[in-house]
Amino acid sequence: MAAVNLLYDVGSSDEESNKTGLAHLMEHLMFSRTKHITKFDDVMTRVGGISNAWTNIDVTDYYEEIPAVNLETALWLESERLLNLDLTDENIEVQKSVVIEEFKQRYLNQPYGDILHLMHGLAYKRHPYQWPTIGKDVDTIKSFTRDDVADFHHRHYSIGNAVMCVSGNVGFEETIQLVEKWFGDIEGRPRQPRSLPNEPVQERPRFVTHHSEVPNNMIFRTYHMCGRCDDDYQATDLLSDVLGNGASSRFHRELIQGTDMFSEVSASVLGSRDPGLFYIRACLAQGVDFDKANAAIDMVLNKLFADGVTQQEVDKYVNKYISNKLFESVGYAEKASLLSSHELLWGADGINTENNRYRLLVPADIHRVASQVLNENNCSTIYYGPDA
Repeated sequence: MAAVNLLYDVGSSDEESNKTGLAHLMEHLMFSRTKHITKFDDVMTRVGGISNAWTNIDVTDYYEEIPAVNLETALWLESERLLNLDLTDENIEVQKSVVIEEFKQRYLNQPYGDILHLMHGLAYKRHPYQWPTIGKDVDTIKSFTRDDVADFHHRHYSIGNAVMCVSGNVGFEETIQLVEKWFGDIEGRPRQPRSLPNEPVQERPRFVTHHSEVPNNMIFRTYHMCGRCDDDYQATDLLSDVLGNGASSRFHRELIQGTDMFSEVSASVLGSRDPGLFYIRACLAQGVDFDKANAAIDMVLNKLFADGVTQQEVDKYVNKYISNKLFESVGYAEKASLLSSHELLWGADGINTENNRYRLLVPADIHRVASQVLNENNCSTIYYGPDA
């Protein structure tokens, strides 16, 4: 088997504020007709392969898993849709309908589906991370014209704006020859300069209530944190694990097992290229007051500020992170995706060195970033639910 991963350095943060959702729509359109292909996935199926893609705020990733003997087919397909995508009005309207239906199912008609819109809109005031990848609203997606789509494709879909990785049971020289055959003659347009506005420092707490007839009341908190390539990223990531990853995390021990106020409390980070967000998500038990639950979360944080974390906690979550990464990179497609992402961020060698960044962490690192990030003036809070 083999895998081809083509990572384009374009995500929803590259959109204009009045054209949100365009990067995700473009991902869908890349699976439609080209000059020589009626349907992308049909060709992949005939050669025993599968293909898929995903878009986030920073990048768009396309990948194929195929029998190694059919590697050339995957490379031809990626070359074909880069050069000869058939952006007709009919194809665009079909994919707009698909994306709109996804928007309705996952964001409008799903309990808590609009939380990303609310959280990012509250936390970000200038940076384009303020809207999620799906876009701000359905009407904007409906309004996209062929010119909008063609311009976006031309500006962002070029060899100079992509990272390719091929992994699997294939020879290096053979792979290089095939890549040069299908991509070597493609004109490398200049990479589009990226100049995103810096998000101003948040100087006071932000708070909103959002009434919704959902099963449970929820508290959502976001805190501004560093970006993926910052020296403090690993410490901040580990802080989220100490607080909210698994049954031995502090939130689980002290709020789930230690009280009857919550059914779930978690912490996570947005591993974004530009400064991202630290999330705390809490599901309240029936009849629990928002303010009382919020105070209980603060109690756990204040204890961490006062006492710090232990070496045992650091060692446990570093080992857990490393083991998870090893299991995640077993498959060819996963390896190709990780290598592409690291190459874009700081070079492919980063895949071999990032574990050491975690191993070098000490309790003082976690305590320091906790004091910096989990500052009440840096916090945006949403009370969400039927009692909000």
